[in-house]
Amino acid sequence: MNDRAALDLLVSQGPLTRTQIGELTGLSKPTASQLLARLAAAGLVRTTGNLTGRPGPNAQLYEVNPLAAHVAALAVDPLGITAAVADITGRVLGEARVGTDAVAEDTPHRTARLVAQAVDEALHEAGLDRERLHGAVIGTPGALDPQTGRLRYAPHLPGWQSRALKDELAAVLGIPLVIENDVNLAAVAEQHDGAAQDFDDFVLVWVDEGVGAAIVLGGQLLRGATGGAGEIGYMPLPGAPLARGGDRSAARPDAGGGFQRLVGAPSVIELAREHGASQVRTVAGALARDDVRAEVARRLATGLAAVVAVVDPRLVVLSGEVPQAGGEALRALVEEEFTGLALPRPDIRISDIAGNPILTGALRTALAEARDAVFDTA
Repeated sequence: MNDRAALDLLVSQGPLTRTQIGELTGLSKPTASQLLARLAAAGLVRTTGNLTGRPGPNAQLYEVNPLAAHVAALAVDPLGITAAVADITGRVLGEARVGTDAVAEDTPHRTARLVAQAVDEALHEAGLDRERLHGAVIGTPGALDPQTGRLRYAPHLPGWQSRALKDELAAVLGIPLVIENDVNLAAVAEQHDGAAQDFDDFVLVWVDEGVGAAIVLGGQLLRGATGGAGEIGYMPLPGAPLARGGDRSAARPDAGGGFQRLVGAPSVIELAREHGASQVRTVAGALARDDVRAEVARRLATGLAAVVAVVDPRLVVLSGEVPQAGGEALRALVEEEFTGLALPRPDIRISDIAGNPILTGALRTALAEARDAVFDTA
């Protein structure tokens, strides 16, 4: 327990002296010295210079040894795969992007080969080989059904529905891996690095090409019996066609019905054209119009009210292309439209994660898995 407490402090606070570790953990100086010697012998910590500018002898600084383990994080979308490789401290060493056209469609085990290529290119940039990886986390639309092992709710990702996909990926990469819903990973990023820090009960609503939600209650992700908790894109709402049967298997994220047909990125652009802006080609261009922004806010507020009435979170975080393009102006309108729609009144915030929140969440999850294994000195 003392070893893990010291390692967690070194990860979160950076290099520390023996005295600082003793003060923060409540350990005596001899015990802290023995602890650091043990962790150094195990290859988990190393010295990194001295603390200067204080009275007395310079104190030696200790840090987590970044070579103790490396992890890979991947974010999958219909156009390709983004991969990042980091050391155990969380420092990203290499990143790569592989398009779906990088491997021919008729190639056996094409999806596994695409994943392997993305990881290998990130490893190459980092100057590492696969043997240095401890594990990987892959974020994809949809969710793995724990009962069948199949990826559900992601018909627009051909090749990812194989029952044996996880085993194929593990065999190709040669490392343990986790396949996680991309919106759940975005919520992990918000909880650790973004707008949901210090919140144990919140909902992240992802509004992009597709629409989904991650529900965090008591600090834990709610997954549901088939992994489908938060698939609010299918949620029936006034003004949206119902998603029935075959509509769920449509290959395009803007097909089908439900909430997604009201606020998804393609629908926002379509709404602008219905309002006479025939030349609009982007979500940002559509939301620059006051009339479109107001209508999207009304639709978003209606959908949020249904979620909030059931879950009653303290916070709703809006993430994805549509909220990012609409910014504070859209958020304020959503908050105004929300008045009176549901009795609970959570805070409503825009995600402030820099970069790809799905990749950030995948990295956070991979690091947590690796540290639980590598930092176990029992």
